[in-house]
Amino acid sequence: MTPAGTVVAAQLCPGHRLAMVARAEVRAVAGLGLEGDFHARGGRRQVLLIDLEILEALGLKPGQVKENLTVRGIGLQGLPTGTHLQVGPEAVLELTGPCTPCSRMDEIRPGLQAELAGRRGILARVVRGGTIRVGDPVRLVADFTP
Repeated sequence: MTPAGTVVAAQLCPGHRLAMVARAEVRAVAGLGLEGDFHARGGRRQVLLIDLEILEALGLKPGQVKENLTVRGIGLQGLPTGTHLQVGPEAVLELTGPCTPCSRMDEIRPGLQAELAGRRGILARVVRGGTIRVGDPVRLVADFTP
């Protein structure tokens, strides 16, 4: 494993169309998502990650585009589907593909959906659970075996 970045913010979605709630730590549950998150139902959208650098370039703050984990120093958009990331000491996430910005992004700011095209973040599923804390390292994992 090689260091790749840092978790700078963690957020949970309490319900449909509700504002994200910032947390100092979240619990990733294998095959489900983040404990207490509205999207913790399995499937390919268990966790949404975005690069802080993208948010900063657009004048946005962590959580505004409904991401669960905001990270710095990785370049998520350049990582292929199937990449494994160890987040903190235990949790491992498998990237399942890019998140397409929906029209609700324009509710945040007119034109934001178009601005986020190709850089809304990356969806992931939890393949190994664990606690994720703000400040935790994020590392690329080669040859992950569950």
